Amino acid sequence: MSSAPISEAEARLALDSIDQRRQQVLAEINVPPLYWAAVAASWAAIGVLTDYGPAWAAVAATFLFGAVHSAVAPRVISGRRGSRLLSVRGELVSPRFPLIVIGFLVVMTAATVAIALLFNADGARHPAALAGGTVAVIVFVGGPALMAALRRTAERG
Repeated sequence: MSSAPISEAEARLALDSIDQRRQQVLAEINVPPLYWAAVAASWAAIGVLTDYGPAWAAVAATFLFGAVHSAVAPRVISGRRGSRLLSVRGELVSPRFPLIVIGFLVVMTAATVAIALLFNADGARHPAALAGGTVAVIVFVGGPALMAALRRTAERG
């Protein structure tokens, strides 16, 4: 069985097509947007509950959030399931991806405490709610921005 020689133009077209498909797959590296919305809403709710609810409810909500997050996070923060349409192979996603997401959330936790302390020092009546809402917005906007930066890194690699 002999094959006809491939011209340079045909080879370039084939390679361009492969690169385009690769870029489409890499574009799927993501954490589902619903994850960021749920984390942000939970963050704000815990802040409000801390200021307006009984202490036991704020503690219970924090533990509930931690339990639900620990059950859901391993599946969604891997970067492999950014949408329901496609699951990206593990070798395309950095193994550091989940560590970066968790690191971001740890930094946001520290920011929440710092912001609440600043609001409290300034005399705000509801510092936890204000801090929780502020950080919720940062998580809601910053989470997807972090994912975009990680996708750009994956595309370069």
